[in-house]
Amino acid sequence: MSQVKTVIQDSASVLSAIESRFSCRAFLRDKPVARHQIDEILRVASCSASSTNTQPWRVYVLQGERRDELVEKVCAAHDATQADPALAAEYGEVAGYYPATWISPYIDRRRDNGWGLYGALGIGKGDKDKMHAQTQRNYRLFDAPVGLMFSIDRVMGRGSLIDYGMFLQTLMLAARAFGLHTCPQAAWNNYAKIVMPLVGASPSEMLVCGMALGYADESAPVNAYRTPRETVESFTHWV
Repeated sequence: MSQVKTVIQDSASVLSAIESRFSCRAFLRDKPVARHQIDEILRVASCSASSTNTQPWRVYVLQGERRDELVEKVCAAHDATQADPALAAEYGEVAGYYPATWISPYIDRRRDNGWGLYGALGIGKGDKDKMHAQTQRNYRLFDAPVGLMFSIDRVMGRGSLIDYGMFLQTLMLAARAFGLHTCPQAAWNNYAKIVMPLVGASPSEMLVCGMALGYADESAPVNAYRTPRETVESFTHWV
């Protein structure tokens, strides 16, 4: 009954946590996150809704040497595919994450996001080396001291991925309570064959995504970039 009776005394802070969440792309590498903070963020995230209370999430936390080992191995593979594109066949996007055929307005938003980010970083069209380096920032966790890898048992259905989305969003909002920022990263999925054995996952698990966690570098220009949002009227139908 405590949850039923709970009164939100500071609704502004709840809304601020939601509105201030963004995909942070530059962190303070030398400012660690305390273990008790990570534990509490994960505990709060575990309160997320899931169909029939299946709670399909599994989380791997990487810090220190293990974090650095993962970063270096994936970055080496990423560099190798640039040097020899034939190696790209060993990696690639997880089937079904993105649509097989893009249509408007989704492809438009995707392109606007990509070029908007590159524009904020001063990367022009055709500058492949800078694009490669910026993509690799994902695999360096944007210098965040904490890397989170999320997996799910392969037997679970699409509905469990919806549950997972709620868990991830709750985790990112809980991080804001500690003054931390995050960046959810689908990019790690391309290198699941490196990630999963390194974190000790079983073959029955599938990588859902990764996430960088830490304190934002407030001086980094990239952290001033914000993706636009559609108006409520554009996606809401009153019936």
